[in-house]
This record gives sequence, structure tokens and C-alpha cells, in this order.
Amino acid sequence: MPKKSGTKKITELVQKEKTSSNWYNWKWQIQNAIHDIPSFEKLLGIKFDEAKTKDLQKTLEKFPLSITPYYLSLIDVDNLENDPIYKQSFPSPAELQMERCDMKDPLAEEKDSTVPGITHRYPDRVLFHVSNVCSMYCRFCTRKRKVGDTDFIPDKNILGQAIQYIRQTPQIRDVLLSGGDPLMLSDDILDWLLTELQKIPHVEIIRIGTRMPVVLPYRITDSLVNMLKKHHPLWINTHFNHPREITQSARTALAKLADAGMPLGNQSVLLAGINDCPRIMKALVHKLVKNRVRPYYLYQCDLSEGLSHFRTRVGKGIEILESLIGHTSGFAVPSYVIDAPGGAGKIPVMPNYLISWTTNKVVLRNYEGVITTYQEPDNYAPVFCDRNCDNCKLELHLKDANEDKAIGIEKLLSNTDSTTSLVPRENERFKRRNNKPNK
Repeated sequence: MPKKSGTKKITELVQKEKTSSNWYNWKWQIQNAIHDIPSFEKLLGIKFDEAKTKDLQKTLEKFPLSITPYYLSLIDVDNLENDPIYKQSFPSPAELQMERCDMKDPLAEEKDSTVPGITHRYPDRVLFHVSNVCSMYCRFCTRKRKVGDTDFIPDKNILGQAIQYIRQTPQIRDVLLSGGDPLMLSDDILDWLLTELQKIPHVEIIRIGTRMPVVLPYRITDSLVNMLKKHHPLWINTHFNHPREITQSARTALAKLADAGMPLGNQSVLLAGINDCPRIMKALVHKLVKNRVRPYYLYQCDLSEGLSHFRTRVGKGIEILESLIGHTSGFAVPSYVIDAPGGAGKIPVMPNYLISWTTNKVVLRNYEGVITTYQEPDNYAPVFCDRNCDNCKLELHLKDANEDKAIGIEKLLSNTDSTTSLVPRENERFKRRNNKPNK
């Protein structure tokens, strides 16, 4: 355990020679991010022993360190080794323990990359990798191989190549901006990027995956939000893993985004010693929905290198879902998924509620353990699909229904209809117009 050498708060130490406004400036936060062990010790008022420092330094030689002063300020120095903020942000020698199953790119993102910056795995959507840089390097990151890789900082030329691929691939309707962190880009570059994507007719929605509301909420500025809301429909997914991360500053950032009309989702990773507890996860999802963030995914920790100490058994995730399903609001329950190795994609993993079934009856159990049945219809005639859509009995006119069915004088009075005159079908004058020879 480290020895304390001071009790001053990180906020006071970092701001000692700065104006208070600097603390809330996101660019200042990035410029003053902590990248080495001596700075970490100084700002927290602690001192690691020589042996631990040596082990930590070996870890940093492979996996870099970067913590924003804001996120550092949340660490509980009095309970350092158990603190979830500390464990997510500060290196551990356990990261150098490589298991046989560990892989540099477990999700095969490189293999499914069609052009630089694009991973096209699912039929109708792509991951657009816009940067390797984050405001903070999370110790559990599935892309540890890329974090801090300054050899790939996309410029407009590289981004343009990716946009061109999307433009030439009409089945893509959904684009997810990821990284690194897309919000590390300037407002102007983001605005240009979103504008170019929205010019593509077949792109229906754009999503941004960001951890800024968690590790640097001051990035969610009024100017950023005003720019983003020009580009609806725009969805934001963030990444809270523990209830302690939802601070007042985080709540303010989330409120700005929600008030601007952006649907908010959250993707948590199940992490041993951090949130592998039904009580913790229930508190987290309740805090999220209270702040208008829908729990979206609970990820089983990936098989990336250096993450073995974070991984739980799949049974722990099932246990957590059992504590949520039926015990809280349905929209507060995330989907528990394993992002399968080799690029097979996200596979949902659920408790088993379907016990058995027969020709016309299924046997189910509920969250309390009550076993019940559901009687299936005896006279259901399933639609046989022969792929002959022209003769299908189902309604296949899938465009929006027309709610304006006004006729007669009501039609003329309507502000939603351009009709200016109602003409009898047998009007002789209009017959002459229609029979007039072409010149």
C-alpha cells in the first residue's frame, strides 16, 4: 500500500497556480493530463514503495498512462487499492500477465477493415474509427493495441476515404463514430464530418461513442452541443461503469445532451473487483435512467491482451441480470453480451426463462421462480414466404401512412394540402385542355 504524504485535494493542487476557470476548460484538462507515476504520486499526496514503482514502470513501457485531472480528483486515496476510479485509470502489473487466450485484436477489427478507419462487420452499419486518442486511457480498453498510437491520427484526407466508402456502399444506413474518442476532435472537424455523412442519402442515423461525460464532462460545452443538435438524428452512447462516476459535473453534461434532443445510451463493461456485484449494477442503472440515459449493453470483458485480471465468469453476468430483470424497470436492464472473438459480433447472453415447449404450449418461469404456461393458438396459419412479394397478402407498402385524408371544402381549407380548386370530373373546359394537341 502507498504511504500518504499529504491530504490536499487534487483540485486544490492542480489549480494552485491557475484561475478557477481553467479547471472547467477541457483543453486545459487534456494539456495537464497525468502521464507518469511521479506526477500521480505528487497530486494525490501518496508514495509507492520502490518495488511497486519498478513494476508499475514496466507496465507503462507497454501500456501508456493518461488520466485527466478531473477523473484523478475522484479517486478515494483512503481506499486506493479498492477504489473503482483508481482501478480503471491507473496501471497494474497484472496487465503484463498474458493468458493463452489473449489476443491483440480479439474482435478482428483489422480483418474486417475495408478501408483505413472503417470496420464493416454487420450488413447495414459500420464502425468509423476516427481517432486513436482519448482524454484518458482506460486500463480495460479492448483497443489497447491502438491507444496512444500517434501513427494513426486521421486527417481530412483519411476521413474522406472512409466517407467515400460509405457513400459507395448503399446498404449502410447506420454509422458509429468511435475511437479513441470522437469528441477529441475539434468542433469544426466534427461538424464537417457529420455534415459530409448526412449528405449521403442512405445514411439514416449517426451514433457517437464517447467516454467524455465520464472522464472529462467539461468537453460537453454549449458550443459543442449547439453544433451536434444541427445533425439529428444523432445518438450518443457513453460508458459509465460504476455509480461513483456519475458526479454533478457528469449529470450536467448528460443533461445538456439530453436537453438538445439526443437519445443517450450507456455501455458498461463487467469488471472484476469494480462492478461485478448486483447491488452496484442496480445502483448504476438506476442513476443512469434518472439522468435520461438508457442502459444499452453490459459487455463481458474482451480477450484483449492484459485484461485477464478484469474478466469475470459469464455466470456473474447472468447473476446480475437475474437481479435486474423483474426487479426494476425493463428499460433499466441492459443487454448482456459477449463480443465474440474472431469478429463474430455481439451475442446476447440471457438467463433461461423458457423451460420447455410442445406443439401448442410453452412452459416458462418468471423472475421469482414461478413456473407458468402460455397456450399457443390452435388456428395460427403462418405466412409461407416464397419471396414473391408482388403477390404477398401482407401490407408491404412500408412508407409512412398519410394522416391527411381531408376531402371537399375541408381539403381546400387545409394548410397541409396544396389543392386550390375542386373540379367536377365531367367539366367540359378541362376536357378541352386535356385534348389540346401538342405544339
